[in-house]
Amino acid sequence: MSKTKTFAKRFKLWITDQLPILVVMSMIILLIVVFFAKDMFISIHSGEAGVFYRRFSFDSSSKGTQVGYIFPEGLHLILPWNKMFIYSMRVQTIKHDMKVLSMKGLPITLKLAVRFRPEYEMLGLLQQRVGPEYIQRILLPQIESVIRIKVGNVSAEDVYTNAEGVMTKILNTAISQTRRNFIIVEAIIIREIDLPKLVQVAIENKLVEQQILHKYVFSLEVAKKEALKKVIEANGIKEYQKIISTSLTDKLIKWQGVQATLSLSKSENAKVVVIGAGKDGLPIILGNQ
Repeated sequence: MSKTKTFAKRFKLWITDQLPILVVMSMIILLIVVFFAKDMFISIHSGEAGVFYRRFSFDSSSKGTQVGYIFPEGLHLILPWNKMFIYSMRVQTIKHDMKVLSMKGLPITLKLAVRFRPEYEMLGLLQQRVGPEYIQRILLPQIESVIRIKVGNVSAEDVYTNAEGVMTKILNTAISQTRRNFIIVEAIIIREIDLPKLVQVAIENKLVEQQILHKYVFSLEVAKKEALKKVIEANGIKEYQKIISTSLTDKLIKWQGVQATLSLSKSENAKVVVIGAGKDGLPIILGNQ
């Protein structure tokens, strides 16, 4: 029991003697933590992901960019000499204007809107091989390269009117090729196409003339169908009359006349005068029923 009291007394004396040093050391540690807080406490916000870079390591395989693990949203603690690269994983849209030449050398200005996002599983490789400046280094140059090559093989009119979906195919090709660089391009939207004024006016006039021609051709088709309809109706009437003329005999006419006379004679409150024609004419009926 006395040994315990003796140890406690000695420890208390040691603490008392070392207190200034401990206070100074605590202050130094606190200052270091405060000074390096922004490099040690990493907050990855909503819609973001992080790629970790380890500067020092006894294991060479775990040194450098850690491509095998993507840090999710939340607060992370790292050593101050390491680094965390944070990327936005949300869909982003960037506007980009570019000039290209058509098949005949006419200048075309394309105003684009590119909708994209990094590929989450490949974010480590994107950081290692390209870096945070991937939009300027990879995305836009790749899109420009594909569009320049493809537009150079078609006419300015096809680009302006998207004839046979030519521009749609070009943009789809650009989208598929950017996927190889760990970037997902969801859409490339053409905001505007600018041509030399004279060329644009000529194309627009041609389109107007084509619409007028289509309308004229349509009107001709309607007229032809209407004429054909009338011919068919006339032929039908002609055939009908032909059939009637062959089947309509004098006896049949007399029989129909007799039937009509009988019907009229039986009608109530009727005053009927029917005069036959010729020697075989119908009988005469006069008076009320």
